[in-house]
Parts: sequence; C-alpha cells; structure tokens
Amino acid sequence: MAASDHYPLLDNIDLPSDLRRLAEDELVDLSRELRDFLISSVSKSGGHLSAGLGTVELTVALHYVFNTPNDKLVWDVGHQAYPHKILTGRKDRISTIRQQGGITPFVTRAESEYDAFGVGHSSTSISAALGMAIAAARNNNPKRTVAIIGDGGITGGMAFEALNHAGALDANLLVILNDNDMSISPNVGALKNHLAKILSGKLYTTVKEGSKKVLSTMPSVWELALRTEEHVKGMVIPGTLFEEMGFNYIGPIDGHDLPTLVQTLSNLKDLKGPQFLHVVTQKGKGYSPAEADPVAYHGVATFDPSKDNLPVKQASAPSYTEVFGQWLCDIAAADDKVVAITPAMREGSGMVAFEQQFPERYFDVGIAEQHAVTLAAGMACEGLKPIVAIYSTFLQRGYDQLVHDVALQNLSVLFAIDRAGLVGPDGPTHSGSYDFSFLRCLPNMVIMAPADENECRQMLTTGIRYTGPVAVRYPRGKGPGVTVNEQFDELEIGRAITRREGKKIALLSFGSMLCTALEVADDFDATVVNMRFVKPLDESLIKQIAATHELIITLEENVIKGGAGSAVNEYIHQQGLDIKIFNIGLPDINIEHGSREELLQEAGLDASTVQQSIKNYLQSHCTNSSNNHCT
Repeated sequence: MAASDHYPLLDNIDLPSDLRRLAEDELVDLSRELRDFLISSVSKSGGHLSAGLGTVELTVALHYVFNTPNDKLVWDVGHQAYPHKILTGRKDRISTIRQQGGITPFVTRAESEYDAFGVGHSSTSISAALGMAIAAARNNNPKRTVAIIGDGGITGGMAFEALNHAGALDANLLVILNDNDMSISPNVGALKNHLAKILSGKLYTTVKEGSKKVLSTMPSVWELALRTEEHVKGMVIPGTLFEEMGFNYIGPIDGHDLPTLVQTLSNLKDLKGPQFLHVVTQKGKGYSPAEADPVAYHGVATFDPSKDNLPVKQASAPSYTEVFGQWLCDIAAADDKVVAITPAMREGSGMVAFEQQFPERYFDVGIAEQHAVTLAAGMACEGLKPIVAIYSTFLQRGYDQLVHDVALQNLSVLFAIDRAGLVGPDGPTHSGSYDFSFLRCLPNMVIMAPADENECRQMLTTGIRYTGPVAVRYPRGKGPGVTVNEQFDELEIGRAITRREGKKIALLSFGSMLCTALEVADDFDATVVNMRFVKPLDESLIKQIAATHELIITLEENVIKGGAGSAVNEYIHQQGLDIKIFNIGLPDINIEHGSREELLQEAGLDASTVQQSIKNYLQSHCTNSSNNHCT
C-alpha cells in the first residue's frame, strides 16, 4: 500500500478540538487518512506499527467524544499511541519519533498536556486512571477518566489489583479493553454492536436502576431478578468476571466500526461509576503485511510500504540475545532438568527455538514478572533448574520476589538479563541502568557481566551449574564479534582476568565497557582488567593492583551510584588501601531516547569521552600536586 502525500481532513487537524468540529460521517475518511499517514511515517522513521494501526478508529472516537485534555486518556504501555500523538499536536514531528532530540517513543507527561500519564511498562493504566478519577471526585471536577489497556496488559496482576479496587468505589472510571489477539468473529458483529448500544443507553440504565429500587423491597423477587440478569448477560456477553468485580460491562464491539464506537462511548460518557468497554480490534489493521504478521511489524526499522515484506536482515555475528537462545537450546538438550520462563518476551529474549524444541519445558507466564520469579523459585525447590529470561527493566517489577523468594532462600535460579545498560530508541523506560545496583546488595547473589559473546555463553553455563541465585546481564545488540565456543566451559567464580599490563593507572572494566577500556588504555599506558564478576569481586587482584598502581578507574554501563564501581570503592575503603579511585558510569539523570551509540556518547561512555574524562580527572588532581600518576 502506498500512502498518499495529501490528506484533506488530517491536514487540517492539529489538535483534538479540530477533530471535534468534523461531522460524524467524516470520521471514517479521517481514519483512513490517519492510517495511511501512520504507515508512511513509520516506514521512514521506524518504530511501533501493528498496535497503532489497530487503534486508529478507537483513538479517533475517543478524542471525538471526550473533551481532551480536560478529560484524561491513560494509555497502557504506549505502543498503540502513535495515532494519539498525531492527533494531539505532534503530527509534524512524528517522523522524529525514537530519534535523539525527537518525540518520545511512548506517552510522556513532559511532552504534551494530552499525555495524562507516562508509560512504557505494562498494566499500569487502570491504577493511574483510578487515581485520577478519585482526585477528580474529591475536587468536585466532572472530568472523565479513561484507561485503555490491551489483552496482554490486562493479564498483569497489577491490572487486576486496580480492577478489584475500582469496582468497590464509585469513581467515574471507564476501562477500555482493546482486545487485539483475535479476529472479529460473527458473535461480535451487528448483533453484539446493537446489544452494546442498548446496554450502554440511557433507557436501559434508567429502567435497570428504577427496577432495582422497586424490586429491592421484595427480597425474593430481587434475588431472582439479579440471577436472571446475570444469566441473560452471561449467555451473550463474556463479561461476568468484570461484572463480579463491580463494573458495568459493555461489549464486545467492533473496534473498527466508528459509528458504534462513537455512540457507545457517548452513552458511557454520561454513566456514573466504574464502566468496562470491551473492544475487539485487529493488529496491523489496514496494512495487509502487518495483518498477516503483526509480530514482525510490531517494531520495525525503515521499510518500503509498497512491498509485502520487510527488508531481509543480512547475516552477521550473533547478538547477545541469539547467543543466549542457542545456549538455552544446547543446555536443555544436555540436561533435562533445565526449564525456561519468560514474562511475555519470547521473541525479544531469543526463546523461539527453545519453545519449538522443548515446548513442555517452556513457560510464558504473560505480563507477570512477579509470578515469573516466584514460579522459578518453586521449581528450584523441587530440583529443576529454572532460567528466567527477562529484560533488565522488567526485572525491576519482580524485585520483592527476587529478594524474598529467591535470594533469601538461596535458591538456584539463573536470571538471563537482556537489554542491560542503554537500549537506544525505546528510551529511559526500557533502559537497564540499575541492575548492578539493585542486585549486588542481595546476599547469596552472584552477578556476572560478559565482555563478549563467548564469555556470555561461559557465564550462562557457570550460572546454571552454580548452587544459588545467579544473574548474567548483557546488553542489547551485538558484541565485539568474538567466535563462540559451543562447549560448556565454566568460569572460576569471582576471578577477573588482566587483558593489558600497564603502569600507574588501572582500568577495571565491567561487562560491555571492555572494548572502550582497551581503546583508551594506550593513551595512558594503563593496565586493563576484565572484571567479569560484580559479585563476588576479585578482591585479591584489586589488592594487588592497589599495591602496584596509583589510580584505579572503574568503567560500567550502569548508574555510578551503588554500581560495580561503588563495590570497588567499598572494598578499597574497608581494606584501607592507599590508592585513588575514579568511577565512570551512567550519570544520575534519565538518558532519553536515540541510537545506542548516541546515548553512550551523551552518557559519557564512548571512547573519546571516556578518554577526555580521564584526562580531566588527571588534570584536576595534578593542580599543586606532585603525584606521580599525574605526569
């Protein structure tokens, strides 16, 4: 499909107030233009596509019916919010999405007053929207609050916690379930749309409430009426669960039928209390390649929309994710006690082949990081060897379980932590900036960080054979291109290796920073050590370096505060070692989105900036000083 270069309706819409001036019968044409514009834009910039294509009509209807930004729309995760961005003043900048200095990849409060709540992680929308609805009620403000959550996001435990709470309150909250994991079948066609209009309409609501008042004075008849209503609605509407939680359930309706959407939302806008609207949409709607393969078109690089396939990736050295995926299959073939768990990140964590080869040992728990960690703990109690494959940013969500259920009990769970450090275009919501800091404070934890692909495989093997909890954290993308030995080689726990012998200055590198350390070492004739282990540290080697050098510089792709460098600082202080130390790592700010290379430079972790930082440190410590390491 080739997108048009001219959009008669969309060209005249800069804000939702412009949209609301359109006649209702113009909304279908607007949606068509918006979908074409989205395809054209993402094909040039890259980004999330399938989810946004599926929410075009829903987004148009929401901004048409509700008085945004006074009324609040709270999106879950934000993959589906590109149409929202286009309609809320960012149309001319949408081509900059995910680029350094461009608009953000997800919904961000600092970017627009139409972005009611910052997102990026799943299952938060209902809690946030409920908080806003409660605040509106306390302030006697009639504004409406809407949470839009997907069928994946609603599997998260936090979403059900919020639903349970909201159903017990009188807050004016509308939850919209965007169900895009199934095609629109006959039972959600015309009959269901007609029924939804009736159930959300004033007549039905008035009769229902009036009947309650009358029948409540006759207990036996009242009980019969309640059971009859529940059974009738249960026969035609799959909403019994949400009704039981205290919501008025409407749907399911066709999420691409604009007249039905507009009328149903208009009816629901006037209803009091917690409302639940079930909308069925199709990922990739309107672009046949994305309809056929919504996973492939979930997040894309630039592509030609006139062709039916994405560009074929050229074969190259494997990424860390691919190294993990291959190792996982190999170790599972060698050891039948190995099982693997993912919180809905099969593709991203490199587990597709494992699921195909070992389906009975593959556990995708949905968006439930807490459950994933404790599930692994239970498996470990009974002698299995569980591996939790998880992004660094999502492990944050299972931290209590990591502390209480795994580390405290010293259980043998291996955490394969992907996307450690700066991730690039997805921005700070997805960066793995903190795992060294929040992991190393836990008793019993062993923490490893590979400097190359082969070391990654060795560390995974070491971790699966260790008794106790282990974390192996590795960055997004490719390593330096080291050939991977397919044997199951193990490392000695807590042992670092010296990669370059130098004088006076020692660079202690953790994980991904080794190539940078080697690159800058020649300028200072510095010793370079690949530390490999954040916990336990190679204390004997640090003590040896302190006795033979005058300055230690630590390098890590983690926040400096509480990170690997802090561990070295603590040891040097505890031992009373006489040596200066300088920590280089991620600064105490949120690094925004851009390419990984751009963000490393912004954070001061590219080779030239590291080199300059060391020179600045030496210069500042040379003033009025005769320290030999300053010469």
